Amino acid sequence: MPQSKAVSSGGLNVSGMETPLVSVVVPTYDRPEKLRRAVETVRAQTYRPIELVVVDDHSPEPAADALEDLALDGVSLTLVRHEQNRGGNAARNTGIGESTGKFVAFLDDDDRWEPAKIQRQVETFQTSPDSVGFVYTGARYIYDDGERCISNDLSGTVTRAILEGASVAEFSAVMVRASVIEAAGLPDERFPSWQDHEWFLRLSLHCAFATVDEPLTIRHWDHAGRIGQDFEKRRDVSFPLFVEKHRALAAEYGLEERFVASLLETLVIDAAQNGYYGDARRLAFRALRTDPTLPTPWLYLLACLGGSLTYRPAKRLLAIVQSEDDQGGDAGG
Repeated sequence: MPQSKAVSSGGLNVSGMETPLVSVVVPTYDRPEKLRRAVETVRAQTYRPIELVVVDDHSPEPAADALEDLALDGVSLTLVRHEQNRGGNAARNTGIGESTGKFVAFLDDDDRWEPAKIQRQVETFQTSPDSVGFVYTGARYIYDDGERCISNDLSGTVTRAILEGASVAEFSAVMVRASVIEAAGLPDERFPSWQDHEWFLRLSLHCAFATVDEPLTIRHWDHAGRIGQDFEKRRDVSFPLFVEKHRALAAEYGLEERFVASLLETLVIDAAQNGYYGDARRLAFRALRTDPTLPTPWLYLLACLGGSLTYRPAKRLLAIVQSEDDQGGDAGG
């Protein structure tokens, strides 16, 4: 696997403290322009030292071509190319294996960071108790028709909240202590979706979480092809696998029914948003049989009774409800 290295400059003094190496893992596949844009936001970070690990998941045109003339200004680069396409989680895991930093951050190739993102996360680690092993930022989501900011406040010991359906963040917003990754294990490559939510649940068993509430991560949802948009894979693969892996843990917390119902609730929303109105109704009934206290399945059940004829007029109201849930950290990841 070809690699390239550039010499890193000295670290920025953050509040007079040690400046540990931060590894940034960027998995990529066949998006050279977006990859270059993402890497430029790593170069623009106010923090040093940074080790950038780009993992090319066997793009038709090697990712190295997109980066060959890009000056990284003191950011060291490791570039790894898979010999065959293996998926996003495999690329992240390769990147984790190549990382040598005390902290590991993740950036999807179609997302971006504000310049202070890494600095604010390292500062949060350094001013938090040693039990904190996971720091995430708020995010600005850019859509075809506008944008909105989401900033969750879930922090401390969060395993129970995640089992109940609370969302934390997505890969591009998080930084994890390397020792916690070693304890919890790598992201599960079997998941075609929900891999971030599942991994964060396992990480929560080994550390406390902390937040940076500024929207320092910029997520682009103005294009097709994101893993999270594939409803059928969530329904047929991610959901049953998630339940199989963590039902026993949820039972230990006395949350088995709520855990299953919260995952079904997320599937209901996915089904409606992707035009699977029959699935949305069936999943809503199933979620309500499991836990009738959840309000969202009731709303989506009513909205989808007449298929697109009833869902489209209700879509604006549902978006408002979902936005409030996201701000409160109540939606599944």
